[in-house]
Amino acid sequence: MNTETARRFRRLGMLTIFAVYFLILVGGIVRASGAGMGCPDWPTCFGQLIPPTSEAELPENYHEIYSVGYANTDFNVLKTWTEYLNRLTGVTIGFLIFLTLWASRVYLKTDKTVFYLALSVFLLVGFQAWLGSVVVKTHLHPLMITAHMLLALFIVALLIYAIARSQNDALRQIDISQLPSRFKTILTVAMSFTLIQVAMGTQVREAVDLIAVHHNYIDRDYWRDSFPLIFYVHRSFSSIILFTNLWLAWKIYQSVSKNNLLLRLAYALIGLIITAILAGVSLDRLGMPPAAQPIHLLMANLIFGVQFFIFICMSYASKRQLSPLTPQS
Repeated sequence: MNTETARRFRRLGMLTIFAVYFLILVGGIVRASGAGMGCPDWPTCFGQLIPPTSEAELPENYHEIYSVGYANTDFNVLKTWTEYLNRLTGVTIGFLIFLTLWASRVYLKTDKTVFYLALSVFLLVGFQAWLGSVVVKTHLHPLMITAHMLLALFIVALLIYAIARSQNDALRQIDISQLPSRFKTILTVAMSFTLIQVAMGTQVREAVDLIAVHHNYIDRDYWRDSFPLIFYVHRSFSSIILFTNLWLAWKIYQSVSKNNLLLRLAYALIGLIITAILAGVSLDRLGMPPAAQPIHLLMANLIFGVQFFIFICMSYASKRQLSPLTPQS
């Protein structure tokens, strides 16, 4: 295998992962700011490839033209360009995914699974783009928004697995011999807890979206009065998430060397969880500040990503611990 080509694949893959997380952040900003219909049509924006910067650039009857979902809202340049940035980021990711797929050809002779993972991601990104158009056409239907976000989470997981698999020789060298035997089981439980928490979070966000529309995205201090029961379950469940992952991080801290990749991942995991909790507390106690919601969403996605990467590391390291003489595939 060409080492430089393999290195290029990993760099492109990592860049794409960061870009997808950035898109999740931008998507959260779009949703929190109510900018989802900043461009009322798709793939153009007010019928233009580059959106207008003032209402004067629109026809006088633009409310009539884009009546569904936009009739009662005046043109807002900030919302329009926020949504346009969201779309540009998505297009950029499409190009990055294609380049990642092209670079993965080097693995066709050594590990075809890496190539097929990259191909799957490429196809799913195309489906994600179509789903984005459906989100606009259904006028930001909460279920479609949630599906759009969960698919992004799945795409990131496939990318992480593809990159990790491409360097499985290095991951097999991780020493996990001192970790308790039940560690991987607890990690799996922690990942399940995170998915449950994300699922509850999507329901909370759907409720908050309706509350935001009812208040015309103002009077945020009063939104909390209308929060559904699922919000309080979601809030309480965060303590289970925290303590489960603290146990995982503590066992890693006790069991591995200071330069072990798993220790750095454990530190990152706890930092992300604490940040997510602080963002959630600010949403609950500080009147739903607009910046907190996208941060909270991004942290949830990053938490699962780090947990999933630790799981992959454990899987390859376990193969080494159990079968040290087995030839590597």
